[in-house]
Amino acid sequence: MKSKSTALPVPADLAPPTDSASFESKTYAKVSRRLIPFLMLCYLGAYLDRVNVGFAKLQMLSDLRFSETVYGMGAGIFFLGYFLFEVPSNLILHRVGARRWLARIMLTWAVISASFVFVKSPTAFYVLRFLLGVAEAGFAPGVILYLTYWFPAARRAKALSLFFMAIPLAGMVGGPLSGWIMHSLQGTFDLAGWKWLFMLEALPSLVLGVAILLYLDDSIAKAKWLTDSEKNLLARNVANDNAHKIAHVSIRSFIGDRRLWLMASIYFCVVLGQYGLTFWLPTIIRKSGVADPLWIGVFTASPYLCAIIALPLIGMSADRRRERRLHLAIPMLIAAAAFIVLPTLGSVPASIVCLSVAAAGILASSSQFWSLPTALLGGMSAAAGIAAVNCFANLAGFFSPAIVGWLNDLTGKSTAGLIFISLAIALGAALVFLVPAKSVNR
Repeated sequence: MKSKSTALPVPADLAPPTDSASFESKTYAKVSRRLIPFLMLCYLGAYLDRVNVGFAKLQMLSDLRFSETVYGMGAGIFFLGYFLFEVPSNLILHRVGARRWLARIMLTWAVISASFVFVKSPTAFYVLRFLLGVAEAGFAPGVILYLTYWFPAARRAKALSLFFMAIPLAGMVGGPLSGWIMHSLQGTFDLAGWKWLFMLEALPSLVLGVAILLYLDDSIAKAKWLTDSEKNLLARNVANDNAHKIAHVSIRSFIGDRRLWLMASIYFCVVLGQYGLTFWLPTIIRKSGVADPLWIGVFTASPYLCAIIALPLIGMSADRRRERRLHLAIPMLIAAAAFIVLPTLGSVPASIVCLSVAAAGILASSSQFWSLPTALLGGMSAAAGIAAVNCFANLAGFFSPAIVGWLNDLTGKSTAGLIFISLAIALGAALVFLVPAKSVNR
């Protein structure tokens, strides 16, 4: 497997401006302003289409007479499609460019998400969830890979934290929006509220898919909004960063790298907790005593607000201290503790506080994790490695709702499922310390 460089050739005698530190800071601030908000907006659309099934569940199960197990299987089967197509998707993106490929991903999943209005049976539910996973495969790892073309490891934790803020933002916006749609449009034109939910929340992805073609640049070299000095600074930093990374030369050496499997195991535990929260948050709030879908949507915003505050603070701290492992493990352990405590609480305010702590911990962990593999991999190895780690770990998205749904049906309570999630997160935190600090603390 040959490594493909994305950096510009930089003349050896080209010196940066006199005030190089100030120039560098301003250049990266300019890049961040240009790329991060737009990519966040795209991921927000992706996340809405991926997890709005958690809100649709509040009406969909009774309308279609689905059990908790059917819902859990359908929510999770998304990740089987995701798993099968993620590595090929990222390799294609590395070859053809982010602009066209990310646009293709968004436009495809928008159409499939809207098609959920036609679901009438468990089989149709399973098929569309699988196809949605196939359509979306490669988007998040594609963006992570794309950011490695612009940001070196020393600046990447903050950039990734800002990008992953789209997840709690999707929760803050999507919760109240989903609740309002289901509450206000129920029965309009003889359509159930959950059908309106799938149709309307597919529209942002459709619009953003077209916008990517007009706005995004494939590389530093093609960015007309950068000066030549800024391009050369960025390219030099990325080239220097890639010089220290692994570049596998064969598929065997790539698959045989134990560090990649360790990374995948850690992220598997993070994702299991993340989707345990995402897919069951509306249900947990309803069981705490809130019945109206509108108010359930409003209450789901609070945990995500806490995560929005936590993500950039932890990311900046990780970059400033050049320390990655503790900034990942500690939030994971905090989330695990919150999931353990949650079933013992009997009031809505206490449950919301505990869910807020869990959301801040697990979503901060999701962004901080990516500072580890992106510090190790470069070139085509980064394209394949990031996708491989992500697709393996996202199988947790299949197992998490399926196992939690099965445990809930088996016991008649949510306690067993939450304990399972908590133990898995704690195991992942322990695995973090098997990663050599010197290889990632850059």
